[in-house]
Amino acid sequence: MRLAIDVVNAFSRGPFTGNPAAVIVTETALDDTLMQAVAAQNNLAETVFVVTQAAPWAIRWFTPMREVDLCGHATLAAAYVLSIRGLLVGGRVEFSSRSGLLVVTQQKDGWQLDFPARTVGPVLDVEYDHIAQALGCELSAIVACYDGVQLMVVMTDEAAVASLNPDHRALARLHDFAVMVTAAAQNDFVARFFAPNAGIDEDPVTGSAYTTLMPYWAEHLQLSHCRARQLSVRGGWLECTLVDTRVLITGVVEPYLQGEIQLPAY
Repeated sequence: MRLAIDVVNAFSRGPFTGNPAAVIVTETALDDTLMQAVAAQNNLAETVFVVTQAAPWAIRWFTPMREVDLCGHATLAAAYVLSIRGLLVGGRVEFSSRSGLLVVTQQKDGWQLDFPARTVGPVLDVEYDHIAQALGCELSAIVACYDGVQLMVVMTDEAAVASLNPDHRALARLHDFAVMVTAAAQNDFVARFFAPNAGIDEDPVTGSAYTTLMPYWAEHLQLSHCRARQLSVRGGWLECTLVDTRVLITGVVEPYLQGEIQLPAY
């Protein structure tokens, strides 16, 4: 078996920035075990698989350890790869996914996701000492914590988010999926995202997280459009707009690698 593969950087600003995603497009679906094994060997935050047999095209995302219900940067990457392969007509694509219908459109300044907004979960009414210890920060730097798809920790300012020195084993005990940290900033807001239980100690850029972050900051900053930056080592840049129950997330995608997976005995 031979599978064409592209690795591209989403939400980037130049080489070695943004979040790398591996994109594999097939006419028919691959075996789940095979997709997970490929994702584990790729060892990127996500490997995305697109199946073009039915309409809308099906999309699925795998970390090195598990399948996830929604992934922003890899969906952006998939639309870009479909475009450069000549499979995308009119600069727009619809995907069917575990999170419902997802739309990606080509913009003058990048690619735009149209994702369902997620509400922030309930405030955690607990002592924050163990959360501060796991994040490697002062207790006074934590403003509030919210439970939900992932644990969301709001901090005092951008510097507090940037200076975190987390204990990833301790973070893995805080939530079964992930912990994201955020604060208001000069460029509206910043975030970091840790998912050790999914095999990703720190995700370079997490598009799906902004389906929760944008509604939260839209309310607190009184803005319907925000600039956001993910403060990972690679760095990520996003433009987010809240429209009713949808979040539009725009970013740049840049090519990195094209190749072929060879599985002669599979």
